[in-house]
Amino acid sequence: MSQRLETVISDKAEVKDLLRSEVSQALEAVLSTAQGSAAFSGIDPIELRRRISCLDFLPEEGLGFTEALRLLKDEVLEHMLRTWSTQYMPHLHSPSLLESIACELIIASYNDSMDSWDQSPATTEVELAVVRQLCSLVGYGAHSDGVFTSGGSQSNLSAITGARDAWCRRKLGWDVKKHGNPREYSRLRLYTSAISHFSMEKSCHLLGLGYEAVVKLPVDDMCRIDLDKADGIIARDVAEGRLPFCIVATIGTTDYGSVDDLAGLRKLADKYGAHLHADAAYGSGALMSRRYRERIGDLSLADSVTVDFHKMFLLPISCSAILVKDAFLLDCFSLHADYLNREEDEEEGYVNLVGKSIQTTRRADALKVAFSFLVRGRKGFEEIIDTVIGNADHLYRLLEADDDFIAPVRPTLSSVVFALKGGDEVNKAARRRLMAEGLVLGQTVKDGRVMLKATLLNPALGEDDLAALLERVRFCRGA
Repeated sequence: MSQRLETVISDKAEVKDLLRSEVSQALEAVLSTAQGSAAFSGIDPIELRRRISCLDFLPEEGLGFTEALRLLKDEVLEHMLRTWSTQYMPHLHSPSLLESIACELIIASYNDSMDSWDQSPATTEVELAVVRQLCSLVGYGAHSDGVFTSGGSQSNLSAITGARDAWCRRKLGWDVKKHGNPREYSRLRLYTSAISHFSMEKSCHLLGLGYEAVVKLPVDDMCRIDLDKADGIIARDVAEGRLPFCIVATIGTTDYGSVDDLAGLRKLADKYGAHLHADAAYGSGALMSRRYRERIGDLSLADSVTVDFHKMFLLPISCSAILVKDAFLLDCFSLHADYLNREEDEEEGYVNLVGKSIQTTRRADALKVAFSFLVRGRKGFEEIIDTVIGNADHLYRLLEADDDFIAPVRPTLSSVVFALKGGDEVNKAARRRLMAEGLVLGQTVKDGRVMLKATLLNPALGEDDLAALLERVRFCRGA
């Protein structure tokens, strides 16, 4: 057996020393790229592709740790996005809290799999405890439940699957798990914002309902679902024989951070007998802030809630959860296998989380939530959330007072959409030039016009940085 095959974690002193050395070298390689303020090297994509495609990632003989790390550092790490940079702000893609990076080492070292208790005894109990804490945080009661997922798309798919199955059972007396979609499946409809996440369409495709099952509702000037128009659209659909099984409120749209009116949508859901899901993948972070929590409404009004921790909570990808007011909603994923989640296990008190998850093998992501919560507490996270939302408010005020810019939507969370006056090509060119210089902004479209987007998830940003940002963007117009 070769030396490398022997070097998994063990009680051998030489193995422990080797792991310490390799972890230390890897950390130094990362920290060596944390030089300067740029978020990106600015390398041309064609050149980057050429350089990486020239590498042989499966040599006949291994290079050894030190040489492999050197190659990775020189050709890959140097050109990775530095999400910790205050000049990185294009997407809902956060820097990672220091303690959560350390916790990733713990998760990878133990390599627990969250499908059965005998593969993750302690971390199963941690996930159960964290889910209870999260349910309490959103205002759910004793009958609630949840499970961790790979991200917002999977959380939304889980919620919509449960909503469809529960609605069909309640309204049609039909068991989708046993029999597949009912004969009426082509009439099932999900209603969501015109600017909601594309996982709504993906979910309906995967559920056999198709994109046509997703009805996009018009939004108002604040990019929230227009409730009066929504009511009229759903009423017409019902009159024409369609079946509203789910309404989705977006609590933080991807581009604008806009928040749909949960109280108003709750009334619509009750009126038409639909499940109400809150896609709070983005906005759920505001739960931690007494100052800004009211901006996202009362999440307890929803029947299910998506929470992402790799957005406003600043944890490493991937880390999300789906929370449900009634635990029975997750029963659609239960299926017993003799080798994995035997029924007698449950009778004896063992909890096998695979019974409420789309995934089988799954990382112990709840551990980094628990650890970061322990490290910082509610007040620590409140400070982060207050900072990033406050920064968005400040940037919007700067834009409002500056004749060179337009900012069409007042921010609710931490995203600010704006543009230089002068047209689409001016803004496209500005974004490309800034990226080549190491400052990465997002780009989107509002009312047919190209817009720039600053997603301000980094609490290290200050007011001086925001003023400097506008000056750099302004300079690109005249360049």
